[in-house]
Amino acid sequence: MAKIIGIDLTLEMVQRAQENLKLTDCKNIEVIHVQSESIPFPDNTFDIVLSNGVFNLSPCKQELFQEIYRVLKPDGKLQFADVSLEGDLPKNIVGSLEAWSQ
Repeated sequence: MAKIIGIDLTLEMVQRAQENLKLTDCKNIEVIHVQSESIPFPDNTFDIVLSNGVFNLSPCKQELFQEIYRVLKPDGKLQFADVSLEGDLPKNIVGSLEAWSQ
């Protein structure tokens, strides 16, 4: 049986995920809190790494990619979705949490 491990930089999101997992019958999922881009697993641990909206939040993008590839198995796969800009962020969005969350 496959094992799924989720990691997050925010303790609140980890707690929320753990609470939601208690409402399911899933026994092979674990969610842990990490405090930096360092992934606390040995080299070549994972078959797949999925990431959604993490890279744009990290000031250490190159180190983050290196860390992901460190924990991926040699034939492992990385699938990610993120946000990038080709120009300056419009002024009406810069200070608006609502604009970012729509």
